[in-house]
Amino acid sequence: MEGVRALVFDVFGTVVDWREGIAREAAPFLARHGRADLDPRAFADAWRARYQPAMEECRSGRRPFTRLDVLHRENLEAVLRAHGLDPAGIAEAELDALNRAWHRLDPWPDVVPGLTRLKARYVIAPLSNGNVALLLNMAKRAGLPWDAILGAEVAQAYKPQPEAYLRTADILGLAPGQVALVAAHNGDLKAARACGLRTAFVPRPREHGPGQTSDLAPAEAWDVIARDFEDLAARLGC
Repeated sequence: MEGVRALVFDVFGTVVDWREGIAREAAPFLARHGRADLDPRAFADAWRARYQPAMEECRSGRRPFTRLDVLHRENLEAVLRAHGLDPAGIAEAELDALNRAWHRLDPWPDVVPGLTRLKARYVIAPLSNGNVALLLNMAKRAGLPWDAILGAEVAQAYKPQPEAYLRTADILGLAPGQVALVAAHNGDLKAARACGLRTAFVPRPREHGPGQTSDLAPAEAWDVIARDFEDLAARLGC
């Protein structure tokens, strides 16, 4: 990692536990609307399953770049309809509150202490498909000590588009090789490496629950492979 001056982080799954956070807020919502029989974690999975297809509409050019809060809201309404609930019959304030559950996700236990150590040596910032307001609210609530908050609308691109990685490095005033992506997803790291960024893999084997089968181990020889953020900090001399 010689020459690296900034660490940028995938957020959903790598920094925060989206599945448990969404399930926590979905459970009372579903109960209030007569669907206490639904598994809130399965509901979270169904909502998340629409994430990549929605962004692909923007990546492909079939739709102009649209911030993630808007995509999440459209996906929420689609998931509700798929589960027999009519969004038109639910108060706007309640739908908005549930949609903003993505702003209130909890970090994994090692994240804040690990970021605090890494911040002493590196510039640290998110490189996420989340929008600025989402990432800002998340950071304020969870105590994430970012040096900068860069959302996808800053780059006007969604990972794994090259622009997402290259424009982030440019915004930080750095060459791609001076920036390392930290992520729990091999595909994200592969796209970053193709753009000249350095790479650090940190597994999150519970991101998708106990039955997770993806991203349990590094798929390539990434520049750094660590157990968690505190191990990453130790490996980088922080």
